[in-house]
Amino acid sequence: MKKIAIMLLFLALVSKAHSQLKGVVLGAGEKTRALYGAKIKLLKSKIGVVSGEDGTFELTLPKDLPDTMVISAMGYNSDTIIVDKNDRFISLKVTLYSDQLLKEVIVEHKRAGHSISRLKTLHVEEINENELRKAACCNLSESFETNASVDVNITDAVSGAKKIQMMGLDGVYTQIQLENIPYLRGLESSYGLNSMPGTWIESIQITKGTGNVVNGYESMAGLVNLELKKPTEMERLFVNAYGSIFGRAELNLNAGHILNEKWSTGWFAHASGMFGEMDNNNDGFRDVPKGNNLAFLNRWNFQGKKMEAQFGVNTYMDVKNGGQMGYERGSSLGKYGVQLDSKHLGAFAKTGFFLKKPQTSLGIVYNAKYQVVDALFGNRQFKGEEKRAYVNAIYDDYFGTTDHKIKVGMSAVYVDMQQAVDTMENNRIEIVPGAFAEYTFTGMRLTTVIGARGDYHNLYGFQFSPRVHSKYTLTEKTDLRFTAGKGWRVPNYMIDNISLLATSSPWVAPSELKPEISWNIGGSLVQEFKVFKQKASISIDFYHTYFENQLIVDREGYQTFFNNQKGQSYSNSFQTELSFNILKNWDMRIAYKFLDVIAKYGGTSQQQVMIPRHRGFLNTGYITRNKRWEFNATISVFGESRLPGISPTDAVFYSEIYPILNAQITHVYKKWDFYIGGENLTNYKQKNAIIDAQNPFGNAFDATQIWGPVMGINVYAGLRYSIKRKK
Repeated sequence: MKKIAIMLLFLALVSKAHSQLKGVVLGAGEKTRALYGAKIKLLKSKIGVVSGEDGTFELTLPKDLPDTMVISAMGYNSDTIIVDKNDRFISLKVTLYSDQLLKEVIVEHKRAGHSISRLKTLHVEEINENELRKAACCNLSESFETNASVDVNITDAVSGAKKIQMMGLDGVYTQIQLENIPYLRGLESSYGLNSMPGTWIESIQITKGTGNVVNGYESMAGLVNLELKKPTEMERLFVNAYGSIFGRAELNLNAGHILNEKWSTGWFAHASGMFGEMDNNNDGFRDVPKGNNLAFLNRWNFQGKKMEAQFGVNTYMDVKNGGQMGYERGSSLGKYGVQLDSKHLGAFAKTGFFLKKPQTSLGIVYNAKYQVVDALFGNRQFKGEEKRAYVNAIYDDYFGTTDHKIKVGMSAVYVDMQQAVDTMENNRIEIVPGAFAEYTFTGMRLTTVIGARGDYHNLYGFQFSPRVHSKYTLTEKTDLRFTAGKGWRVPNYMIDNISLLATSSPWVAPSELKPEISWNIGGSLVQEFKVFKQKASISIDFYHTYFENQLIVDREGYQTFFNNQKGQSYSNSFQTELSFNILKNWDMRIAYKFLDVIAKYGGTSQQQVMIPRHRGFLNTGYITRNKRWEFNATISVFGESRLPGISPTDAVFYSEIYPILNAQITHVYKKWDFYIGGENLTNYKQKNAIIDAQNPFGNAFDATQIWGPVMGINVYAGLRYSIKRKK
């Protein structure tokens, strides 16, 4: 009997030991410590214990499991654990966190594809990759389809060339830079837009008015800066393939490699071709020339402790064959043909040195290029060759506090350019050394940048360019900007107007070639607000450009005159744009632009030809919640534009009002993007785009009076594949 009692007691003790749950309760803070007096309780069985001085506890689990165990202590958030039969033999470690800590908050931000920078003193529109995805974006000229500030126009009906306009002024008055290095200068200005694939670009910054003196003297109507994808951030591999019903095919390859902590490199390759021969308007001419384009760029980045450097090379070859249907090189058989050959080789470098004093540095920018352009328009020829070199050294410092910053530096430009049209020649060598200084004051509300530069041109003497930019923060959501300054350039009247060779009108060269000089003054107001709890903004800007001297192309007659005009030409540009989100993933932008561009043509001051005074713009985009589908559409309505007359006594003729609708749908699947879209979906085409197309070698032939689309609906499709870099 005694043995049985001892055995039963032993079994009970063993059973009780096996039913115990052991653990320790800790409190997290600056230092983790054991919690004394923490309560451990089972809700269903109502069994509970209290932790000891070392935070340990033991709890006998009931037979009825699972149960919910609650651990609580004063000053800490409680925690719960579900225990079951499998927990009889384990030891727990429970950490409680102070109830003074904030609960976890997830902050989500969607980066807009288009925005106006609130931090920068100048009025700068930023376009990033999200915005560039909204269109086919096969080259730079197509990267502005969803932007209201920059207009891209077809120069003629036979070459397929495009040029940009800002504030109603020709693209030659807009300074285009590639990561703050001069780009599309000289012989590149007319056909260079096709040389830069949109898939190479990371972002675009558009500045209206004169830019900073650091960037040079040629910014007269605005500045466009292109930022390429960076080797340390770009995709390890990116592939883009594109095709359209017009016979255009394209392939782009990008790849970024990080070699070590200091070195990285990026490779960019592009190949495209126009293989179709189309004549949708039945005028006997190709709507767009056949041809091919090959481009390559390689860049290297070095990041050291005391310096950083970037350098690279880029090259491209662009060949086009246009004109009458059936025209081929070497066998024209009396047909009117267009041949365009453009070859480019360039090298660039940027070096930056970090000095001992904080926030001070010395940067030097280098650029060199060689360009050849040969063109044939029927019986008229253009030949051009250019060698160009550029260097710019910039020293950054401050005095007192960082609210007072200064930039000083020196630059030099060397240009050896030869141009010939028909029997005319324009050859020259330019050497332009310059110096500049810029002061920036940053206050609580007011930021002001005052700069000036002086440049000495070996042919045209000394030029002084003062500029001032200011931003005043009226409220937390309101910015007011003002800008004024001078810009100048030496015109290249042959390559700048090469498209005018597509007419029988003979050229009359300027009696004297002088620098073009302009003064620009303007400002903008940007206001942010909310509509139905969604972010919205409105911007209003106005800029006036006055020319002290401008080389005017006067087409009011049977000849094309190039005349210098002093103080007789100007441009007024007004634009307002409203951006808002209809829903979280549905955004919309609405804009209106008015252009008043006046000069003396045919002896009378009147609106410049082929520039619409009014333009309406609407862009909308929607992304599904799972981010698998993207829908985008852009519609622009262009107002009337004046057409050139035969003589000053002729009646004034205007173009029609017309709309252009572009749309695209993108499907995202893992590493793949599949897109399909359409351009000019309204199928609007300019009637009689070529005057006297049946007699291309006659005196009345003219393919340059282009104010609207030449081609009808274009449908395209493509895919993107990317292997992104892990962050």
